[in-house]
Amino acid sequence: MTPKRFEAHCLRLPAATKVVQWEGTSVFKVGGKMFALARGFVEQSGGFMFKTSNLAYAMLIEQGLARPAPYLARAKWVQLVANDALPDPELAAYLDQAHALIVAKLTRKARKELRLS
Repeated sequence: MTPKRFEAHCLRLPAATKVVQWEGTSVFKVGGKMFALARGFVEQSGGFMFKTSNLAYAMLIEQGLARPAPYLARAKWVQLVANDALPDPELAAYLDQAHALIVAKLTRKARKELRLS
């Protein structure tokens, strides 16, 4: 997936926003919480980064498609070994899951304000 398509997919998710920080890195958030990273320092050090479930975290690393994301591994974030490590539809599904994982952690009030519940 190209960085442009990655960004477009992330921004299509409900209530998703983008801010640029950390050396020009595109940070995708929902309710003020990060769910994916692209470009900037991410691009310089490999592939896209995103939040995963415990199972997906173990599976992606075990299969050699990703590595624990720097500074975010304890929160079950991965960094793809390359932007094209996964087919586009599969990466899109992981991004959908990352978004859903963060939405699930938001308060009921925040979800209501964002029209996510």
